[in-house]
Amino acid sequence: MTNASDVVHLTIDAAHFDDIPGFYAEINRVFMANEEWALGHSLDALDDLLYGAYGAAKGAGLVYLHWTNIEKSRHDLGLDATRNWLSQKLDRPEHFNRKLITDQLQALEDGSGQTFFDIVLEIFASHASLKLISA
Repeated sequence: MTNASDVVHLTIDAAHFDDIPGFYAEINRVFMANEEWALGHSLDALDDLLYGAYGAAKGAGLVYLHWTNIEKSRHDLGLDATRNWLSQKLDRPEHFNRKLITDQLQALEDGSGQTFFDIVLEIFASHASLKLISA
């Protein structure tokens, strides 16, 4: 059972961004405001952040994350943004597994792949201490 002092309320507002880099800027604005460094553009880094070792979630037993205008984000971080994001990774084969990215792009085109938005929701859902409230 968490104490009231262990509960943190944060708000991501999709009106503040319309693409993946903007999403990370919003995450930094909300979660990293009192840190001297910013979270990189990495889903692994986002996942690490949600474990609560640093940023606004540090030490919180429970984080209520309010995501306003979430349907806008579903669109903005959807198929087109994901296709561009994955395609950019193909331009950096020294950093990314080309076959894996190509397979992800193909699944996206086939309608069986996850969008960036879907992946973010999956990461959020994997953290029992985070409760997503969408509006």
